Amino acid sequence: MAVGYELLIFDWDGTLIDSEKNIIRCMQLALEDIGAQTREPDAISHIIGLGLAEAIEALCPELKPAQRSQLVERYRYHFLSSEPSEPFAGVAVTLNALVDRGYYLAVATGKGRVGLDKALAETGFKPHFHVTRCADETRSKPHPQMVLEIMDFVGVDAHQALMIGDTVYDLDMATNAGMDSAAVLYGVHAAEKLQACNPIVCLQSMTELLPWLEQRA
Repeated sequence: MAVGYELLIFDWDGTLIDSEKNIIRCMQLALEDIGAQTREPDAISHIIGLGLAEAIEALCPELKPAQRSQLVERYRYHFLSSEPSEPFAGVAVTLNALVDRGYYLAVATGKGRVGLDKALAETGFKPHFHVTRCADETRSKPHPQMVLEIMDFVGVDAHQALMIGDTVYDLDMATNAGMDSAAVLYGVHAAEKLQACNPIVCLQSMTELLPWLEQRA
């Protein structure tokens, strides 16, 4: 069993999977479908990580509830019809090594369950994770319920868990749960925003995670 942290909780999009361009494209297509004003890529990138309903509310506050519901459905249609996004370099080998060393691994994501299950099947990563939580089956980030449920399922306390993510929503969720966080600097939010959330470490690549964990232990 690993020494130090026992449970590592990963965000999905922007942390394990290089899906930013695909998410932006699907959202722009969905906006076009319902006749809404398009949004620039930076605006869409900023809301990646939130639950879909919360992301659309933040992105398009002027839309009426019925329009938001339409946008949710059109986004889901385009995303589920899209080509798979690839994992970032070093993710597969890192996950394998973490499993070999006895860590519990989990996913806490703003994706819906159907979207995450599709992505887990496409990547082949499903066997690596002991538990996953999605925004459509619990509270959206940065509320801590998602990670609290994961810790309860595994049976560890907050000081035994680490959240790894690329957005302030991930890091704020960890803070709200009383747990440490690690920021990855290759995702959708800028380094200065992530550093302001006081992560315990900032990673330039996923391959840096295991050496850092071993050094810390």
